Amino acid sequence: MTLWTRAQVAQRILQGDTLIIYRGELLNIPRKWLDAHPGGTLALLHFIGRDATDEIDANHPADTIKLIPRYSIGRVELTDDYWPPLMPPIATGWVRRAGKDGTQEWYREAVELTSDDYSAKFTPPSSILLHENATSKSDASGPTLDELEPPPSALSLEQQARQSKAYRELHERIIAAGLYKTRYITGYGPEIVRYTLLAIFAALFYRADWLVPSAVCLGLFWHQLVFSAHDLGHMGVTHNWTADRIISTIIADFIGGLSIGWWVQNHNVHHLVTNHPSHDPDIEHIPFFAISPVFLSSLWSSYYKRTMPFDAFARRFLAIQHKLFYLIMAFARFNLYVNSYVFLWQKAFDTKRARGGWWAWRLEVAGIVFFWCWFGRVLYGCGSWQRALVYLIISHAVTSPLHVQIVLSHFSMSTDDLGPAESFPHRQMRTTSDVICDPTIEFIHGGLHLQVTHHLFPRLPRHNLRQASLLVKEFAKEQGLVYAEFGFVDGNKQVIGTLRGVAEQVKIMRKVVKVEVEEAVGKRNRELLEKANGCPNGIGKANGNRNGHGYTNGNGAHAHEKHS
Repeated sequence: MTLWTRAQVAQRILQGDTLIIYRGELLNIPRKWLDAHPGGTLALLHFIGRDATDEIDANHPADTIKLIPRYSIGRVELTDDYWPPLMPPIATGWVRRAGKDGTQEWYREAVELTSDDYSAKFTPPSSILLHENATSKSDASGPTLDELEPPPSALSLEQQARQSKAYRELHERIIAAGLYKTRYITGYGPEIVRYTLLAIFAALFYRADWLVPSAVCLGLFWHQLVFSAHDLGHMGVTHNWTADRIISTIIADFIGGLSIGWWVQNHNVHHLVTNHPSHDPDIEHIPFFAISPVFLSSLWSSYYKRTMPFDAFARRFLAIQHKLFYLIMAFARFNLYVNSYVFLWQKAFDTKRARGGWWAWRLEVAGIVFFWCWFGRVLYGCGSWQRALVYLIISHAVTSPLHVQIVLSHFSMSTDDLGPAESFPHRQMRTTSDVICDPTIEFIHGGLHLQVTHHLFPRLPRHNLRQASLLVKEFAKEQGLVYAEFGFVDGNKQVIGTLRGVAEQVKIMRKVVKVEVEEAVGKRNRELLEKANGCPNGIGKANGNRNGHGYTNGNGAHAHEKHS
């Protein structure tokens, strides 16, 4: 079997190969599978040149793991039993695209922020944040060897390797404890009863023309049902991709009007690069929210493939984001509609729609049409557009606690990029927190208040998270890691405090800009005044006015007359 050195792996990456390390083996992912990967292309691109063992094991069932050796091209040369990671090209703005002749070539969609940029003082040296590349993006030369070398990091590779090894041992304990077994009766049984009762009450209240109680029940129905869609999206129910995708499409698309395909692609990236400002779509909410001052530098999003502009609208909005938080959360479901339908529209023109095949996309489109047929009929039956609008707003606002709960686990946590050397468990525990909840009412949170354990074991059935969290807390204590958890009220205070802190930075920036503009204008006026005092012709052009303002006004008037 071929033994690959780090230098050889780097050279192959520069040549365009998608190389990922798994349990000491070097995997070469062909372009066909890169495009067809059910978890999305980005889920693979973020681990080029890195050891993705923990991430692969956490996100794939045993049957899928068995197929991985077919992509192996040999083993890699380890240093002290660990792989010194390379920097994935996408982290520095490089991707591969089809050129004019159809062959794949390097394309630079973004460039790194410079050290003198405003965001630099808020990030450690290991951070790489991106700006859109404003110059020629097609570059056959591609990234350099230097760009594959990670920046300096305060992390110890040896310590990260030990944490990774301990995490794998923890994973084996989780499996041995039977925590991957779905609790169909004791777990989903009560939930199905709850879903059914909410749907029945929504229908009965609607028939009685009690529209507000009906809208509340429908909103609670959606709120509770989405927890099961979440489990299915992670293959955490039947553990079969096809079965889980069909059921989740019925729940998310037909009943909820949201695309499960969009959610899975978005959510997978979020789980792999959690809280990274340039790569995690779940924290990229400009112009409505910014949870770190780094977003004030108009960062590039590798997920959305666009700049997140810190423009005039964003400056005004972000300055009061902490005051608008709950109001925006009340309408968050509408944003999910937009993201879902943009995703499905883009997939309509995607010839590589192999993620689930044609049937999955068609089933989703049929589901969205079905949803708006039945829900549109509900709104029409309200009797007037005013009553329909009230029903629409209330039913959607009732789901807002779910959106608040999810952001509590990430918005107040670290957004630093500590580089590819950081282990999977270290990153997840640094960027994620739990919402403390009494077991008797945890059904309100759907079990997803235990986000730390969920992020470490995404496929773990939701009803087993509490038991697994006890093992995770032992692991954290042994490894010297922080297991962050807040009460619901304290968690809200933490998030509001984070949003307020960035809002203050926005205000400071506006003051700084104002001062700089005033200084620039004053300097320009002084220069004009000196020029006018020393030049009679200048005085004449200023209509006889000897001060700098007169000179400027004279030029302005002259230009205006010429334009007229």
